[in-house]
Amino acid sequence: QVQLVESGGGLVQAGGSMRLSCATSGPTFSSYKMAWFRQAPGKEREFVAAISEFGVSTTYADSVKGRFTISRDNAKDTVSLQMNSLKPEDTAVYYCAADFGLGSITTTMASYPYWGQGIQVTVSS
Repeated sequence: QVQLVESGGGLVQAGGSMRLSCATSGPTFSSYKMAWFRQAPGKEREFVAAISEFGVSTTYADSVKGRFTISRDNAKDTVSLQMNSLKPEDTAVYYCAADFGLGSITTTMASYPYWGQGIQVTVSS
């Protein structure tokens, strides 16, 4: 059983930075593709960023490209999301997700069977 626990959220002013981390437990972390999704109040959950098993490939939503960076440390079983130049519209609950499947990284929620509980990020204007 895979468990994911997010940390690092909170309140930040617009233009500021924040780093989210996701600690995992379970079978070999380097077997998982990892991703971050987010859900703003009244909106559907949306893809933010994903990273392949060994960090060779990454992909980002257009809305965060150039501002957010996803990374992973397979020695520590963690994945991180560095968020810079934050905007009020980045306010959401952020979720870490894991995918054991074969093939390329995906932006589809249904491809990720394992999820963290979510962590609030609030960006004030």
